[in-house]
Amino acid sequence: MRRRLGRNPALIVATLASLGFGAPAGAQSLVLARANVIDGIAATPLGERTVVIRDGRIVDVDGSGETSGPVIDLGGKYLLPGLIDAHVHVASTQQVRKALRSGITTVRSMGTSHYADVGLSELARKNIIESPEVLAAGYHVGPHPAQALFMDEPSLTDLWSGVRGPEAFRRVTAANLERGVAWIKITVTERAGLPNTDPRKQTMTQEEVEAVVEEATSRGVPVASHAHGDEGGRAAVLGGVRSIEHGTYLSEETLRLMAERGTFLVPTVAVVEDLKGPGGDYDDPVLQVRGRHMLPRLIETVRTAKRLGVKIVAATDTGFRDGSTLTLQHDIEALTKCGLSPMEAIQAATRVSAEMLEIDDRTGSIRAGLEADLIVVDKNPLDEILSLQDVLLVVNNGEVVLDRLSFGIE
Repeated sequence: MRRRLGRNPALIVATLASLGFGAPAGAQSLVLARANVIDGIAATPLGERTVVIRDGRIVDVDGSGETSGPVIDLGGKYLLPGLIDAHVHVASTQQVRKALRSGITTVRSMGTSHYADVGLSELARKNIIESPEVLAAGYHVGPHPAQALFMDEPSLTDLWSGVRGPEAFRRVTAANLERGVAWIKITVTERAGLPNTDPRKQTMTQEEVEAVVEEATSRGVPVASHAHGDEGGRAAVLGGVRSIEHGTYLSEETLRLMAERGTFLVPTVAVVEDLKGPGGDYDDPVLQVRGRHMLPRLIETVRTAKRLGVKIVAATDTGFRDGSTLTLQHDIEALTKCGLSPMEAIQAATRVSAEMLEIDDRTGSIRAGLEADLIVVDKNPLDEILSLQDVLLVVNNGEVVLDRLSFGIE
């Protein structure tokens, strides 16, 4: 008969050792017992399972194999894949730690100065910092890059007044690639988050997009495109990008083209909700007016995209700064307001996001062989989607990094 153990990791290990249990030398194991599993693949929960983790990977999902190792009894709570935030702007160890502790185990950084996200990616890979996996994009590639780019890349200073033409865009792309980015992000329309810009305005030609895509994909790096307006968005899709970020004013014709080409949509709905109100990541009266007319248009775009079969991905477009209260769970909830079912919205932040990022062979769902990136919540999020906000346990690469399951005094 197996003895039930408490949730104190040190006590668990010591007790198991005293009982003669333990993993082979050099292996680290963890057993999550009585977990209601939402695996990111099936349309319904799998029911209570025992999930076995060894050396950072899931080795068993039904508990039929070897289950020796520290045991956490979840008592029927809900186990999901770690969340993937496909559009963030992180530049410090504090920001990535905040993201991880909210339940996000992978982020795609979509632009920061001084290649800070590339550095964070390396620190996370070496397990030096407490962080999700960081897929870095370095600097935005657009007509007017951040001035910091020219400090880091003096060879590009002749482009200070503006990047124009396919060859100039190739050069900026190549500079990012030389720094080891995992993605290239282009800006084919102006921003929505600045009061003096027009998010509908196209800023890159299709030929310029094609040059960036050719340069990046020749080195195995995909391209994401910021695009609110339809003309710029269509140029990006025709130019071969893998994802459209935002997509507020995309026409049905452009969305249909995305469905045909397999281009993903990352609508960042929750950040537009944030835009239209005071406080949060944005706090500007001009932007609040803009947000109020953008939000219904974006919801309509997402509904049309879903109807046409465009794959939709959840993301925050936040930097996880001290004043930010936006979480990926807010965007998951926002997607349900756009017509996605709770399961589809969860998959938009797990399996579908992993597919877009081309990492679904190692994360984004709960199955044997994948990295043990997992979260636990108390209630069934298919019934109460906001239960995802209350993350009780975060497992990142097999390591427990947040444990709020018990607050008793041992």
